[in-house]
Amino acid sequence: MTFTKIKSHAKLNLALNITGKTSSLHKIESIVAFVDLHDEILIKKTKSQKHNISFKGKFSNNIGKNNTIHKLLKFLEKKELLNNKKFHIKIDKKIPSKAGLGGGSMNAASILNYFVKKKIINISKKEVLEISKLVGSDVPLGLNFTNSIITSKNEVKYFTNCKKIYTLIVKPNFGCSTKDIYLKVKKFQKPKFNRPKKIMFNLEYIRKLNNSLEPIALSRYPKLKIIKLFLESLSHSVFVRMTGSGSALVAYFQTKERCQRAEKEFNKKYKNYWCISSKTI
Repeated sequence: MTFTKIKSHAKLNLALNITGKTSSLHKIESIVAFVDLHDEILIKKTKSQKHNISFKGKFSNNIGKNNTIHKLLKFLEKKELLNNKKFHIKIDKKIPSKAGLGGGSMNAASILNYFVKKKIINISKKEVLEISKLVGSDVPLGLNFTNSIITSKNEVKYFTNCKKIYTLIVKPNFGCSTKDIYLKVKKFQKPKFNRPKKIMFNLEYIRKLNNSLEPIALSRYPKLKIIKLFLESLSHSVFVRMTGSGSALVAYFQTKERCQRAEKEFNKKYKNYWCISSKTI
């Protein structure tokens, strides 16, 4: 059997607010987009007695055995949904980890989608959503690589045919611990996105918003503040904002040319940091 190729896209939190907290998790609202930066997943059924999961690529180091794909397969087997089928899965990691880009979560979501579409598992949309939440809080977002707004009520509204945004994504040579960043959250914001509209994906609208986790990350990692100031000094960036809990910072542009020019300027200044120009899908 030949491998099936799947694209697993990086997600960006264009804006993010912490609106409260339950007993175990923070409540968030967010404006989310996906970019053409993606991990490549190869998957096929195997006659082996166990699953074979392997990682390669620039960002394949330090991925533990208890990764999101392993967790997904474990949940599906526990519910006896795979009917004892085993899979050979190879992931080419092009999305950096500990960056706020949701790489691991999107991998799990992409594989879950594949199982559903190929009728390897037969479950309702509600059950798909429940399983995705058990694997990770960000996983449900990857079930549909479409511009979306998550409200403070944990409802998701999708928007198609939005204008493309050009992005320069920068990841310094350190990551941010999501757990540590959220532990520092002391203030909550009033919900702003409970009436989702397409205009919320307009760059000028998003520019006036923020990421509530960013001040915490900038305080904890002073280098991030220096990088952000440099990105803001680049010509023609509309705004610069951290995605998720970091450490990736994203500069947003109206045109591809301006974005690529900024990438050259950044590479000249920070030769040892990873960056890539991309655009929303």
